[in-house]
Amino acid sequence: MTRTLLLCDDHTLVREGLAALLRQRTDWSVVGEASDGATAVRIAAQFKPDVAVLDVEMPGLSGMEAAAAIRVESPGTRIVALSMFSEALYVRGMFKAGASAYVLKNEAAADLVAAIDAALSGETYLSPTLANPIPPPPPDDGGEVLTALTVREREVLRLLAEGKRIKEIASELAISAKTVETYRSRLGHKLGVETLAGLVKYAVRAGLVRV
Repeated sequence: MTRTLLLCDDHTLVREGLAALLRQRTDWSVVGEASDGATAVRIAAQFKPDVAVLDVEMPGLSGMEAAAAIRVESPGTRIVALSMFSEALYVRGMFKAGASAYVLKNEAAADLVAAIDAALSGETYLSPTLANPIPPPPPDDGGEVLTALTVREREVLRLLAEGKRIKEIASELAISAKTVETYRSRLGHKLGVETLAGLVKYAVRAGLVRV
């Protein structure tokens, strides 16, 4: 029986390379490709694929938001997360959104194949370097607040926790310093934290950065 796959990654070369890899399996068929989360949700609603491979960080809907939406539109679709981020916050967030597997982009291509096979069998899969237990979410928020942050908010929080200055963050993310300040203020409001030290502590406890 042929199993159907949806592939979503905002980098065209990465997506095309992965599609070529997956099409090597004669029992798999790539029925759709998307470059953003919203398109992935629409394709999933139309084709009801067996598996959707989603990049965690995408324009528009994040991988977490797209995964949750796909699980509503096509409950039978298994989600395989594909990401460059190994932090516990992202891993927990994707599994909370309904993912069955989490694969790092810098791992061997065979890991993605193994992850899809596991998802199709109703099993979970983590890249080998993520095989250690994922730390539990901070007890005071149950993971709800952190997983509700946007991709850009999580990026700013991570960089702040790494000790980057506002101008450095602005340069790295190609946004203005004023925009970074806005994100910092928004993070404080969402997390209920008033100080930079509090944001750093929150990020460390959530596994977003290592100490």
